[in-house]
Amino acid sequence: MAPARKLFYAYSALALACFAAGVLTEAYWLAGVPVIVWVATRAVIDFRSIFWLLLIMIPLSTNVTLPGGFGTDLPTEPLAIGLTGLLILHAAKHWELYRAETFGHPIARLLYLHVGWILFATVFSDGFIVSLKFSLAKLWYVGAYFLLPLLILTTPRRVTTMVHCIFWPLLFVAVQTLIRHGVYGFSFVMQHKTMFPFMNEHVSYAGCLATFTPWIFYLRSRLKRTGNPYWWITFLVLPLWLLAIYFSFTRTAFVALAMAAAAFYIIKWNLLKPALTLALIGGMAVSVYLVKDNKYLDYAPDFETTVSHESFDNLITSTYKLEDISTMERLYRWVAGGHMVPYRPLTGWGPGNFIEKYKSYTVNAFRTYVSDNEGNSGVHSYYLMTLVEQGFPGLVIFLIYILGALLIGQRLYHRQTDVDARNAIMAALLAMLIVDAFNIINDQMETDKVGAQYLLNLAVIIMMGTYKPEIETLRDLPNKF
Repeated sequence: MAPARKLFYAYSALALACFAAGVLTEAYWLAGVPVIVWVATRAVIDFRSIFWLLLIMIPLSTNVTLPGGFGTDLPTEPLAIGLTGLLILHAAKHWELYRAETFGHPIARLLYLHVGWILFATVFSDGFIVSLKFSLAKLWYVGAYFLLPLLILTTPRRVTTMVHCIFWPLLFVAVQTLIRHGVYGFSFVMQHKTMFPFMNEHVSYAGCLATFTPWIFYLRSRLKRTGNPYWWITFLVLPLWLLAIYFSFTRTAFVALAMAAAAFYIIKWNLLKPALTLALIGGMAVSVYLVKDNKYLDYAPDFETTVSHESFDNLITSTYKLEDISTMERLYRWVAGGHMVPYRPLTGWGPGNFIEKYKSYTVNAFRTYVSDNEGNSGVHSYYLMTLVEQGFPGLVIFLIYILGALLIGQRLYHRQTDVDARNAIMAALLAMLIVDAFNIINDQMETDKVGAQYLLNLAVIIMMGTYKPEIETLRDLPNKF
């Protein structure tokens, strides 16, 4: 009997035995053992297949709370941990393949600086264990979604594979959500149920869809250029995609997509630097205005009129009237965060510690009906969260990191002559700008739905910015032990 046939029979016997054992003992997790064996085997043979699996699972993963209150995303987080471990082993054996051109790229160094400060702030954390968990998660996110792609996403063809791996599962999530939402008459109050178990809440859902939107345009261009007769399908998908974003009822998504549309021309005209400078000055001016003479107190809500709304139209109206409970609850936490900063301005309270510490610094004038925060959600502004948890140096480093990556990416875009690589850089830049916009009033940077995409886009900019068609075969590095 051929070795391959023997291996097939052995694996089949293992699968049947584990399934039977799971049914008989009611330890149903045993049925998953063959899957774990397959994944581990494939990882050793060629870890690219596990990387593609990780990308496929980004839209499909679900957040679960394990015994002891520990939360994780399944199966993406275990896969990310495993791939980061494999990356370390691979680097130990094939260190010569880790070229300074990519792993020492200026964008990569900015990311390393940001992660380095997170680790430094962890040492001085007011809640060390919480910060340590945060820092470890950050490390395997960077390993799986940034460092590993620098080995794999070496050509426009590989980038297109990445796009397909995320696009089709995410389209499935969007379609099933629209269908289930339609059963409820697209009710504003019922939309949370329709995206379960793939998304925890509507902001992650909208953020995931909005962040990936530029890649639909890249896919259309790539398919058309390569002569694929089905490129026109993207025209049918786009209205459906935008409809899914609309029925997510997430205001930030509309603003972020509008900003991305404007940014397309800003990048094309090489005007990103002045545009970002104006945005930064505007943000600082608003912050100074609110802090000076405690001006923020003028915007305290009326507890009796600040309510949750049951229709999207009412939500939009109440937002600019400062009566929407979601908007006012954000202000409640922002004020608390602002009060926390002076107590630990250099290293912050420690990564991941805002939720545990902020309630002692709140102002009752901003309190709403949901201020008990039973869901343990964060500050709802990643920039403020960075300031609170990592201090002023942490915020400055983070801003240098994200703004520097955008400006370097724009320069690479204008230098690149290959059309597909150039289009990929543009898509990645726009996707990152969408995340940056979301981060103003949300904190999605550490999620597998949005944060993972951000790191992938960073890797794409580096690899497509240094891509040269004439040496494509030399960039196809071995991805196995």
